[in-house]
Amino acid sequence: MASNTPVLILTTNDCPGYTVQEIIGPVFGISVRSRNAVGNMLGNLSQSFGGEQKGYIKLASDARDSAIEQLTQAARTLGANAVLAMRFDSDQLGNEKGTALNEVVAYGTAVVLAGL
Repeated sequence: MASNTPVLILTTNDCPGYTVQEIIGPVFGISVRSRNAVGNMLGNLSQSFGGEQKGYIKLASDARDSAIEQLTQAARTLGANAVLAMRFDSDQLGNEKGTALNEVVAYGTAVVLAGL
């Protein structure tokens, strides 16, 4: 499949109006990101005062976007035109010496939908 071929990503288990022609199997994309030491220090200081943590929101959002892009590429490489039942899983890794790594995994079932 061409590298720019669209892949439909759905959180539902099916796609109304389309038939699953082939189930390819599980696919995933993973992203691990961290803020730099200054960002972590400012984030920790900001937490003391409460409110929205914009730096961490951007970190999480960028990690999700990267994981979905990798998921899409994995599905495309296998010949899928859709991923059903897509979910996210997230965890914090490390946290030693103030270094927090944010891991985000996007996963689902790669399929070929007829007529898509």
